[in-house]
Amino acid sequence: MEPALQNMAVSFSTFDRLKSKGVAAYQKGDYLTAKTYLIEAAESLIELAEATKSPEVQRQHEEIAAELIDLAKDCDHLHKSPKDARRRQREKEDDSGASASDWIVKDKPTIGFDDIAGLDDVKEEIRLKMIYPFAHPELAKKYGISTGGGLLLYGPPGTGKTMIARAVAREIDAAFFLVSPAQMMSKWVGEAEQNVQKLFEAAKAEDASVIFLDETEALVPKRKSGGSTVMQRVVPQILQELEGFDRNSDRALLFIGATNRPWMLDEAMLRPGRLDSKVYVPLPDAVARMRLLEIYFEDRPLADDVDFGDLCDKLDGYSGADIANIALQSAQLPFMEAIAGKEARAISYKDVLAVIQSTPPSVKQSDLVRYEKFFQGRD
Repeated sequence: MEPALQNMAVSFSTFDRLKSKGVAAYQKGDYLTAKTYLIEAAESLIELAEATKSPEVQRQHEEIAAELIDLAKDCDHLHKSPKDARRRQREKEDDSGASASDWIVKDKPTIGFDDIAGLDDVKEEIRLKMIYPFAHPELAKKYGISTGGGLLLYGPPGTGKTMIARAVAREIDAAFFLVSPAQMMSKWVGEAEQNVQKLFEAAKAEDASVIFLDETEALVPKRKSGGSTVMQRVVPQILQELEGFDRNSDRALLFIGATNRPWMLDEAMLRPGRLDSKVYVPLPDAVARMRLLEIYFEDRPLADDVDFGDLCDKLDGYSGADIANIALQSAQLPFMEAIAGKEARAISYKDVLAVIQSTPPSVKQSDLVRYEKFFQGRD
């Protein structure tokens, strides 16, 4: 295991142990002990937030750490007021049965496959494995093609895996459940495996639903002895839920996981009946890069010398997120000049080229080689 990943596993394990002891002490009314463990749990989660490269995961960790600190502050008051403590304990017991809607984001996406630039091969593979059985249920039944199932989207960061998952939900008019590992594992209310169960119960209540779990490897990593206790509980629960829903029922469910590090996933998640359909989402090809340039520069003033065809060639190896960032930085150059008092002007080819030359691709060639090895089953 890489050093950074090993440290992350240790942090999750430490956080889970401290949080569990803090919540247990809180439930027993031992508020002084609970305060100590909850503060230490919050501190370990903050360390984990500082180590992650994902701004969204970092924000979620910090929010949960703040909740733990607030709960720790309450412990002083509860320790001094037994009557209030009993009332808060009843509230805690009532809250333990909270619905999944309290922490799971659910919506109906408006983005479809037509809104995604390029990736035609990826779209067609997803249509064949996931969308066509929904669109043609009678034919699917005739040929024994089940609806629903598990799909893993993997590939370099910034290639649009989340957008693809949302588009799948839009294509089949399904409810879209967006869940992060941080929310499922770190929320102090309830146990992690109970949160998994609530998530699937909420999804099964819909006529059609898509559960999307980003950074899947953080929740279902390779299990090793001495690892996080929360992982040892959550992984079997997720596997049980994936195998437990009826893929031939009228209420279809898709479970889509996304990861930038597929080699870190527990191998049990990739077996038949689980995330058995694997789709590689590569860096954008020339057609996709051209479309991305058109999208990100569409509402910005451009000089006549800007040649998207030439820029498209120079952006070979860049992700969609990279191209979005280059468009933003290119616009900032004339914007800052205008703020300084110069006449407002359009974005020039020179502006965009300068940004490209100072901004290397975020995905390394060595990473692409590893994705190729995983695709071929050699990693």
